[in-house]
Amino acid sequence: MKKKGLPVLCEAYVILTDNDGIRTINKEHRGIDEPTDVLSFPMIEYSYGEPCIEPGDIDPDTGRVFLGDIVISVDKALEQALKYGHSQNREFAFLAVHGALHLLGYDHESKEDEKIMFSIQEVILEEMGLPAT
Repeated sequence: MKKKGLPVLCEAYVILTDNDGIRTINKEHRGIDEPTDVLSFPMIEYSYGEPCIEPGDIDPDTGRVFLGDIVISVDKALEQALKYGHSQNREFAFLAVHGALHLLGYDHESKEDEKIMFSIQEVILEEMGLPAT
């Protein structure tokens, strides 16, 4: 699969927490008072699928653009690995890839967008040697 890249080097933070921690973040940022598996907080705007990177978005020391944060509940990841019959590695990778795609402007608000995003997720996970079981 040909992957669409960004024109600059990028970085993101992955934050691991527990169900209580992600519940607090979910309530604070989305108004949903329950734990979830992964949350993403993009820092880059997109227009018609293209990143809107301004010169000030590029760190002068590293030359990288900060895409945002991905927060993963370790508790949920472990629960879901068991529930779906995945390895723990596959579930953590799935959540990290899912979060990264959100940082890259993908979403799953419509059935069409969901199909596109989930297809890309599976290709990436297969390339990582972590296909769905």
